[in-house]
Amino acid sequence: MIEKYKKENANDVVFNLEYNSERKHLIIPEYGRHLQKLIEQATIIEDDAERNKAAKYIIQVMGSLNPHLRDVPDFQHKLWDQLFIMSDFKLAADSPYPIPSREVLQLKPDVLKYPQNYPKYRYYGNNIKYMIDVANKWEEGEMKSALVKVIANHMKKSYLSWNKDTVKDDVIFEHLYELSDGKLNLLQSSEELLNTTDLLRTNKRISNKIGPAGQPKIQSNKNNKTGKPKPFQKK
Repeated sequence: MIEKYKKENANDVVFNLEYNSERKHLIIPEYGRHLQKLIEQATIIEDDAERNKAAKYIIQVMGSLNPHLRDVPDFQHKLWDQLFIMSDFKLAADSPYPIPSREVLQLKPDVLKYPQNYPKYRYYGNNIKYMIDVANKWEEGEMKSALVKVIANHMKKSYLSWNKDTVKDDVIFEHLYELSDGKLNLLQSSEELLNTTDLLRTNKRISNKIGPAGQPKIQSNKNNKTGKPKPFQKK
């Protein structure tokens, strides 16, 4: 009589357990280990027809795991590329798309050069320097004088928003003269910039608007009437 069930030895079961630390590294973890093993089994199939049949079956399984991507253009192309990548480029199958290579995937992109600006007075920002460069290109006249005054007032406002202290107009005029390479000179002029108190009030109003969203405002109860409730009167 053939035994239908064979009792296993407990020591053998414990000895054959697999731990994640001992398993192979998953190339694309979101597909899981079972699909990784399925691809490894398809890789060692010797018959070409059977191996191509197994590759197409694996593509169907991969597509069923991502049903939301079926309408995406070139979705099948992506699946075939991932199939060859997960097989460590060892799978020999007839793909309807160009087979990727390891060298192409390991290419590093060129270093992107970011504009690096290191201004002497960082609290003014880069926009002030751009505005000064534009003002230097304008011809002398009322428009240029108005623009220079706007730039000086904005410089004073930026200075006060970071330093939180009073500043004389002469200091702003010196910085403007320095940043413009001596082309915008207000050192000997009688121009007066906006009042420091008004600029500080404006900066405080702007900082309150930029506060964290959703934070309830605390309202005082000074204006609330604290009279006693009127007694109920029958009509």
